Amino acid sequence: MFRIESSGAIARISLDRADARNAIGIDQWPRLTAHLHDIAASGARALIVRSDVAGIFSSGADLGDLDGLAAEPAERTRFRVEMARAFDTLAALPIATIAAVDGGCYGAAVALALACDMRIAGAKAVFAVTPAKVGIVYPAGDVARLKAQVGPGQASRMLLTGMAIDAAEAARIGLVEQVADSADDAAAELAALIAANSRNSVAGLKRIVAGDVEADTLFEDAFGGVDFREGLVAFRERRKPVFR
Repeated sequence: MFRIESSGAIARISLDRADARNAIGIDQWPRLTAHLHDIAASGARALIVRSDVAGIFSSGADLGDLDGLAAEPAERTRFRVEMARAFDTLAALPIATIAAVDGGCYGAAVALALACDMRIAGAKAVFAVTPAKVGIVYPAGDVARLKAQVGPGQASRMLLTGMAIDAAEAARIGLVEQVADSADDAAAELAALIAANSRNSVAGLKRIVAGDVEADTLFEDAFGGVDFREGLVAFRERRKPVFR
């Protein structure tokens, strides 16, 4: 389901379940969480979440698994908790995360993209949040991320209708930050720019963007760090800095 690879400072998680249009089974969420912990400890400076299957990012949660939840209340809780843990782990990574969406992105896959720091849509990307079409709802944490990204009105439009929107509309409402002919190529370029920067700075800036209450301390402490010393020396020597 998830193929992990690393190229220098850039890690990639590729969804690769072509026979099910990259649908994510309940048992796959803990595996995703474990992969994310491994990437956090690997020294990578940026992560791209993408698909290996042409025409689809992911069809979302596996409906075959969800069918069994009708008669298994305990499994409903496990599904909710394991999925939320994966998204929260992704959102909390200390490195930059980019969702590269080429093709369809539906249901829980939209929540997966929203847990990343940035989203890039390929020219043929399509987004839809579809729980109302199958008689269920979206988890509260995922609704909160959608509201924070596009606002309550646009979140309601997507959730209550289940409508599909293309890349241009996704950019217009703020669901994605960039539209490109190839989301993969654009994500690789963006990740390379980020990976050249201080890992400590990126981690600190992510915390500040997220509203960390220790933002002032993070700002002040950075001036005492080795990355700042290297940045100053590189500036004076007119070269690119080499961060740890």
